[in-house]
Amino acid sequence: MLDTRLFFPSFLACCILMVAIQTKAASLPQADSPYGDGGTSAFYTPDGALPTPGTMIRTEAFSTPHLPDGTARAIRTLYSATDGVEDNGTAIAVSGQILLPPGKPPRHGWPIVAWEHGTTGIADICAPSWRGYSPRDRVYLAHWLAAGFAIVATDYQGLGTPGPHPYLLYRPEGYSVLDGLSAALKQFPTLLRNQIVLVGQSQGSGAALGAAWLAPTHAPALHILGVVATGVVADFHITAPARHTAIPAVYTDPAQMDAAFAILRVEGTDQSLNPTRNADTVLTPAGRDYARQARTSCLHDLFTYADRTHVSASTLFNAGLADYEKRHDAAFQIPDGHIGVPVFVGTGLADGEAGTAGQYNAVAAMCDAGTRVEWHEYPGLTHNGAVNASVQDSLPFVKRLIRNRPVASTCATLIQPGPIQQATPGIRWNN
Repeated sequence: MLDTRLFFPSFLACCILMVAIQTKAASLPQADSPYGDGGTSAFYTPDGALPTPGTMIRTEAFSTPHLPDGTARAIRTLYSATDGVEDNGTAIAVSGQILLPPGKPPRHGWPIVAWEHGTTGIADICAPSWRGYSPRDRVYLAHWLAAGFAIVATDYQGLGTPGPHPYLLYRPEGYSVLDGLSAALKQFPTLLRNQIVLVGQSQGSGAALGAAWLAPTHAPALHILGVVATGVVADFHITAPARHTAIPAVYTDPAQMDAAFAILRVEGTDQSLNPTRNADTVLTPAGRDYARQARTSCLHDLFTYADRTHVSASTLFNAGLADYEKRHDAAFQIPDGHIGVPVFVGTGLADGEAGTAGQYNAVAAMCDAGTRVEWHEYPGLTHNGAVNASVQDSLPFVKRLIRNRPVASTCATLIQPGPIQQATPGIRWNN
């Protein structure tokens, strides 16, 4: 899972300066840290007591080649958020960024796309506000900037900032999204309008749906219009019989899934849920070596390392994994499928990375709970390929929400997607 520019005339000089500053200020990530901490600048480490969640701690302007086209101003952010693992109201620091479109802000500010990014890794150096966005995501976000939206993006709890990254858990990610929006609106009231669409891909789809589910109680002052979720990686707790289809174990069992996602789940998710235990106790020697890679590098580096060393998930874990995973499902599942705002879902029918069965189940759970869902399926498109292709449908969906017009529901016509299709060749990022 995974997961140009209207710059100032001095763009190149700014980039060179920023690289120099980051290099000087950064510390190397420590392989012996169980959390992948380190490697970012001092900006990411808060000083002293933290303010109430939803408060900006500090900001800084930055420039990098990894910004989307149409970014007129980029602001790195550090704000206080609620710890979503312990869920006891404790404040933590979370990083992110704000991207502004060109031109004069409209009256009341630009409407907001809250961007929830896909999988990058668990090490701090994988935070998008530090590392930058992939070419695929830069093109995708450029569509929203061109449409007149400001982008408010979180890195998520523990990614960029100290502590573990609770990978794929809806509550920590949802709190990071909502508290980041609250902080941004308070900090930039003339630039940002309290008119928000939650937009997420892959890992970010679960963050977006989780934030939407949590918003009525956690951040009721936020005016969230709807959700756009592509490459959905999310699950809902179901108590009544549901029209679900079986999900292959390669998407649910760490011992059978892709090695990179398996090690991120154990080193990120399970480590967060078991703070008094060391993940190394459930790893084989090969697993401990791969975990060191996860703590010092990012997703595509993990793919490359696994290919080079012939690592597979079946070689990573010992018999202690099942006990270490006991808290996972309850923390991963959103408690029910009722989302109080309309939801757009885009699924590539050649998505072998997240699978299509789980995406169907998520849509069915939301529909059965009364959520208005507009589900679009894209034949021959993969987990990556469907991201930008879906804009032709998601942008009109969002424009209807902005104009307070009704959106369609496809809940009455749901059908299971069937076997994963072959990817159509010749389409950018359709790998």
